[in-house]
Amino acid sequence: MNRFRVQIFTSLVATGALSGILLFGAGAKRTSHKLSDRPAGENASSPVGAAATRNAQLRTELKWLFGGKPQRGWYLYAALLGRLLDTNRDPASDEFANALARWQKRSGFSPSGVLDDASLYKIIAVWQANRLKDRTPAQPHQLITAPSSDFFDPARLEELRQVERETYDAYKKMVAAAIADKSLGLAHVRKKELAPSEKYLKIISSFRSREYQEKLRRETPNAGSAGLAVNSPH
Repeated sequence: MNRFRVQIFTSLVATGALSGILLFGAGAKRTSHKLSDRPAGENASSPVGAAATRNAQLRTELKWLFGGKPQRGWYLYAALLGRLLDTNRDPASDEFANALARWQKRSGFSPSGVLDDASLYKIIAVWQANRLKDRTPAQPHQLITAPSSDFFDPARLEELRQVERETYDAYKKMVAAAIADKSLGLAHVRKKELAPSEKYLKIISSFRSREYQEKLRRETPNAGSAGLAVNSPH
């Protein structure tokens, strides 16, 4: 392993290389109407209302492939979608359909306002293009040893608690933002730290040297169809 970025154990599904087809019924129709020019709150018989109704269905029923494996719906991506489309409205709302239509138009799609397979794969391609792609081996001065309390496994050995400094800073900012969001209930009483019972916003994988990774390969030659990672941009 040349360089591992910190991988945070969250409920979000990690995005991977995607290809696939849409397998839902013929009820969905694209429309040439400019949904982004229509006011919100129209009924389901209008183009924007129909798009919102279709999104309400597809967010849990859209069939697509992730790494060759069947997936159902895109509800897990709701927060990321809202950020990309610059909207905080419910995916089943007219406003979300309007925001999506504007994005589709900018991206060269028919502005249907419906998040179908073509739009979903395009959106994921945008996310993939923004991923960190620097696979240069981390140098000693770029690494720090994170405290055991930051790890999902607090008994993790010290040599396996090394993390890249900039990535660790980003992780701590994410945790601080989660604590500040009182609606999540993650803060420990009034202290600015995670509650002792909190286990999801923890680090589960950190830097591994090439020597350590080769050791893993020797010990586990048949580590599954995907094999052991050599250069994974976590």
